[in-house]
Amino acid sequence: MDTRDRARRRRTAPTAALLAVALSASLAAGCTGHGRDDDHRAPHRTPAPASPTAPALAGSPLAVKIDNVPAARPQTGLEAADVVYAEQVEGGLSRLMAVYATRLPRTVGPVRSARESDLELLRQFRMPVLAFSGAQHRLLPLIARAPLRAEPPDEAPGAYRRDTGRAAPHNLYLRPAALLPSAPGGTALTTGFRYGPAPSGGTPAPSRTVRYPAARFTFTWSAGRGGWLVAMDGTPAGTAGGGGPAPATVVVQHVRIRTSRYHDALGNYTPYTETVGSGRAEVLRDGRSFDARWSRPSAAAGTAFTAADGSPLDFAAGQVWVVFVPAA
Repeated sequence: MDTRDRARRRRTAPTAALLAVALSASLAAGCTGHGRDDDHRAPHRTPAPASPTAPALAGSPLAVKIDNVPAARPQTGLEAADVVYAEQVEGGLSRLMAVYATRLPRTVGPVRSARESDLELLRQFRMPVLAFSGAQHRLLPLIARAPLRAEPPDEAPGAYRRDTGRAAPHNLYLRPAALLPSAPGGTALTTGFRYGPAPSGGTPAPSRTVRYPAARFTFTWSAGRGGWLVAMDGTPAGTAGGGGPAPATVVVQHVRIRTSRYHDALGNYTPYTETVGSGRAEVLRDGRSFDARWSRPSAAAGTAFTAADGSPLDFAAGQVWVVFVPAA
């Protein structure tokens, strides 16, 4: 078996060794939200050409790191995601990770760099495909060993393009069909979320704002769209194709966000968002807010949400946004 065959087998089938890799707390920090992702090389592997006919990993969703500074807006493809995670990054800014399973848009972006927290968050999925523009060089070896299929531009150049109408680094876009020939389906969403009728109780919530040091999200209920209209830094979130995302459920998840030992070239330390454990949450659906508890016992498990009485708390069918905020 030659080197190319061995590389292809590593890309298409998880091994016991990969699945046993534990994520170290000493993972390196990512690039700044306004840094130069193109300066960082991807994990080294024997490259294989990106092609819509390349073998897909059954049950593997696509996760894409998406830029969220003003210069990156409007984004493309957000409305098609099944789950959108919002995290705090360097300088108090925000970044998104969109997860696709039930449908793949033609284009997603702008694509930006990965963070160490992403590796823990993605452990809940079976060998997810991670599209990202690069990462801090000390993080690259951990990405290469993680139980996921890393697909930055160095590994799949045919899957990416630059939009000459935008300034770098906010102009890198992904063609999902170049990484997966079709959407894997809802069974790939091993998030632990439950969907069903609205629970009783809750309080009316016409809007909810979540603030980071240098960013904010506002979710406003729209009965007409049956979801929450999203505004970022005070500006309604549109998409390049028109309209904008209107998630049926928004989760404000209170987690521990600690400062890592690592920082970017500007001296900004990388926050690490801990998504394993338990804590308080707010679940927004149907124009109401429900107090909840979240629990994720291990990195390989999904996250369960329960109501005040301990019963499972169902989400509304449709897109879910999860915004991680520091626990008090």
